[in-house]
Amino acid sequence: QVQLVESGGGLVQPGGSLRLSCAASISIFSFSAMGWYRQAPGKQRELVASVTLGGSRNYADYVKGRFTISRDNAKKTVYLQMNNLTPEDTAVYYCNAVRAPSNTYWGQGTQVTVSS
Repeated sequence: QVQLVESGGGLVQPGGSLRLSCAASISIFSFSAMGWYRQAPGKQRELVASVTLGGSRNYADYVKGRFTISRDNAKKTVYLQMNNLTPEDTAVYYCNAVRAPSNTYWGQGTQVTVSS
């Protein structure tokens, strides 16, 4: 049973930073890619950032230069460092992992609220 557990969400003021963590129950070498998605109220879930097993990173345009995705293979954890947060970043953030050939896993989500 693959489990992904997110942590690190919370309330932060505009311009602040948060680091989200996604801990996997198995080695993250098992996944061809891992990433972070977010879903704001009334909106569809959207990709924020992803990283492949080979280390290639992909970011949504609206987070480029502000967010950084990284992975710690020994800790079986993927991180999302979020800087210069704005109220538009308010959403539930979900960890995602893809395991070949076509298995996709999701975490339970962590709330990020950016407000003064």
